[in-house]
Amino acid sequence: MSEKLKTIKELADELGVSKKKIHYQVSKLDSDLIQKLDGTIYLDNRAITAIKENIGYVSKTKLDSGAIQNRQHLDSELDTQNTKLIHEKSEQINYLKEQIKNKDNQISVKDEQIKSLVEAQKQIQNLLDQQQRLALQDKKLLEEYKAENDNLKALKMPTQDTKVEQVSSKQPQEVESVAEEPKKAPRKWWKIW
Repeated sequence: MSEKLKTIKELADELGVSKKKIHYQVSKLDSDLIQKLDGTIYLDNRAITAIKENIGYVSKTKLDSGAIQNRQHLDSELDTQNTKLIHEKSEQINYLKEQIKNKDNQISVKDEQIKSLVEAQKQIQNLLDQQQRLALQDKKLLEEYKAENDNLKALKMPTQDTKVEQVSSKQPQEVESVAEEPKKAPRKWWKIW
């Protein structure tokens, strides 16, 4: 047997078709193209070529140059489109990276502003606390001064009991002068001239 002979299974595997399809094509061939050995059918090159033609198989070597050129043209177009698309996408990525960088810078500025506002708020809160403490101290001092003032007024103003005691303890002349004082008549202004 020569190496040019193939079995039905080998040919089916090579062409990528089923064994039944190859059997059908073998049944159409002349018997001189087929060799049987121990129940196995072997096909020579002429039989293989005939089967390939019958099933419409076109080998890779028989592709016409137009199809190859067309394929090369399509490949080059795809390459240029891919290159263009990659370039556009890289520009978009660079733009987005720049935007992210700008946003990060803005966020860091906002963080600094928030930090300074929080510090200012703390200072204002401390000032308000101090103001409230001072207002409370002032209120206490005012209450103390008021209480002290009331005590001093109470000491200066004699009550009626103390007036009676003062009048009775004075000598009789003093009592008369004290009694005369309210009896003075008001002076008239025209008598002054």
